[in-house]
Amino acid sequence: MRCWPCDVVARWMILLCWVSCSAQAAGVAVTDDAGRQVTLSAPARRIISLAPHATELLFAAGAGDRVVGVSEYSNYPPQARQIAAVGGAATLDIERIIMLKPDLVVAWASGTPAAQIARLRTLGIPVFESEPRDFDAVATSLERLATLAATPAVGNAAAAQFRGALQQLRDKYASRTQLSVFFQVWQAPLITLNDTHLVSAALKVCGARNVFGALPQVAPTVSIEAVLQADPDAIVSNGSEQSDALKNWRRFPTLKAVAHHNLLVIPGDTLTRAGPRIVDAARVLCEALEGVRQR
Repeated sequence: MRCWPCDVVARWMILLCWVSCSAQAAGVAVTDDAGRQVTLSAPARRIISLAPHATELLFAAGAGDRVVGVSEYSNYPPQARQIAAVGGAATLDIERIIMLKPDLVVAWASGTPAAQIARLRTLGIPVFESEPRDFDAVATSLERLATLAATPAVGNAAAAQFRGALQQLRDKYASRTQLSVFFQVWQAPLITLNDTHLVSAALKVCGARNVFGALPQVAPTVSIEAVLQADPDAIVSNGSEQSDALKNWRRFPTLKAVAHHNLLVIPGDTLTRAGPRIVDAARVLCEALEGVRQR
């Protein structure tokens, strides 16, 4: 004699299993930072990151266990250092990438040569081009990469946390007196960044402006004379290796940044890396610039 309740339960179990399996097998699609639609027949299980910021985004989005290859200098989180390297942004080991059999590659739009990205696509490897130029793009990158890896709970939570921390900074520094800042990437040649880079977005959150933000190049070379003419309230650099380079500005005691002791170094590489930790770097930057206002 058949048990009617048992039949109902069994049918429900079969239905739930079918729905679950169908969801796992379903394709996923997002739009990358180049405006190109990236479509996968199934969520990514083997991912290669071609930039340190992309590596951080993938881990924060819950896809760290899917990453099978990374670019050089992918040093965060610590687990990333244990993953096979596939070359630097400018020189990829295409054969190594093929051997790793990725079902998704996350490339750096302005750092990975276009010819190499094109070759990966020719090989049939889906490529997501990552180039976050503002804070919203960092948050949506977490969500979009989580969609591709089928880890939406983790990615959406990370994006929400990022947006919340950013809003706190905006609220805190919205009414501060605006400062002018020269951001020094390198000393020789003297390289800075323009307003299309996230560094300028961080400066804006802190109530400051980039004195060379209007230049057309993302990372333009400028002259010492141009910096002296701009006469910024502060000179900022990212990374302890630049601290000695900033000391050279002391040759110009009439420069406002020098006269008021506003040569600032933000530790680490987080401020110039378009990953989720940039909101923490922005907080450090804002606090440093608050000291400039007090001086």
